[in-house]
Parts: sequence; structure tokens; C-alpha cells
Amino acid sequence: MQHPLYQKATYLKSVPTLALCPEDIGYEVCFAGRSNAGKSSALNVITSQRGLARISKTPGRTQLINFFECDEERRLVDLPGYGFAKVNIKIKKAWEAGLSEYIEKRDCLKGLILLMDCRMPPTDIDLTMLDWTLDIGLPIHVLLTKSDKLKKGAAQSQLLALQKMLKEDYPHASAQLFSSLKRDGLNKVWNKLDEWMAYERPVVEKNFKQKEAKVSTNKKKKSNGIRQF
Repeated sequence: MQHPLYQKATYLKSVPTLALCPEDIGYEVCFAGRSNAGKSSALNVITSQRGLARISKTPGRTQLINFFECDEERRLVDLPGYGFAKVNIKIKKAWEAGLSEYIEKRDCLKGLILLMDCRMPPTDIDLTMLDWTLDIGLPIHVLLTKSDKLKKGAAQSQLLALQKMLKEDYPHASAQLFSSLKRDGLNKVWNKLDEWMAYERPVVEKNFKQKEAKVSTNKKKKSNGIRQF
């Protein structure tokens, strides 16, 4: 199962500051989250590309804003992971300043996918991200990642608790369960990205499925030995 737009994502460039970003036109959706929340794995599954976003065994290794072009108008953006980065303090402050500038001043940025490990409650920095985006009016969609690590009931409880908090305090945010390993929740996140990217999936796909269903039905009718009028 692949998405007709996101499967075409290709690496465009990596930059440390807003000034070096691609031209501020079209549509962008960025991905942010704690360094061990499975951001790179999620991006790779969403784009059906195993190595698009590098998966590092060292959390916090990505320190640049990474752009992936889907078509001439639309881009996915991988932001630096937060929480475990072991870098020079001066470099860290400069990179955080560049990140803040990107999120606050990028006009073509339509939404932010925030990744949280479903086995953990939101961290202080997750809540700061929610507060910050609420203040600037940037929509957020939370992916509760690694949902396959919990039993179905426990994972659903985590989702309901988060959705309750979002409804009360962060009306600009929505949430879902997601598993990169089992590809659970993939269609839901595709639908959210399509909404923000103003993208409509080709009708051809639906027609093709309908034709397939008709062919399958006809085969069954013929196999029962009864003539159809």
C-alpha cells in the first residue's frame, strides 16, 4: 500500500536556518518529536521508502531542517529531534533558534505532525510544543507511535486520555495511534497530510478498485452454473 504523492518524496536539502530554506511557496508539513519517538521510521513508512529519513542509533543526531519534495508545490520537512541531543551548547542554541524561526515565520507551513511514544505520558517539551503552536495558530496532529508495543486496550486508553486533554486544552490538535512496524494508522495520517497539503488522491484509484470488485463478482456468478439475465 503506497500513497501516490508521498511515495514520490525525494531529498531536497538540509539547512540550519530559515534564510537557507527553499522558497516560501506551496505547502509544507513538518515532523517533530522526542529523539526516540520513532520520527524517522514514521516518515519512511508514510513515504513507503525504507531509507528516506535516516534512522540513527544515536538519538538527537539530526541537527538540521531536512526538506523532502513530493511535487513542485508540496514538501515534507523533518525537524531536529529533541530531548536527548548530546551536542555543544552553543550549537544547540543556534539550532533551536533556527527551528523556532522556521516554525513561527514559514508561511507555507500548514501543519505539524508531533510524534510521541504511546507508552509514555507527554513530556514537558511535548507540552511546550503544544502551547507554542496554540499561541501561533499552527495545527498539530499527534502520532502516538509504537502502538504495537502495547495491548490494544491499553493503547486505546492512552489515546482516549490524550484526546481528552487535547479537547480541553489544545483545540488546535488531534491525535491517533500509529505503528511503523505494523503500518497501523497509515491511512489516517495520509488523510491528515492530504487535508493540509490540499491534495486529492486520484479518482482513478477508486475506479480501479470498483472495476476489480465487478470482475470478482462476475467470476463468482459464472462459477455457480446459473445463467444470469
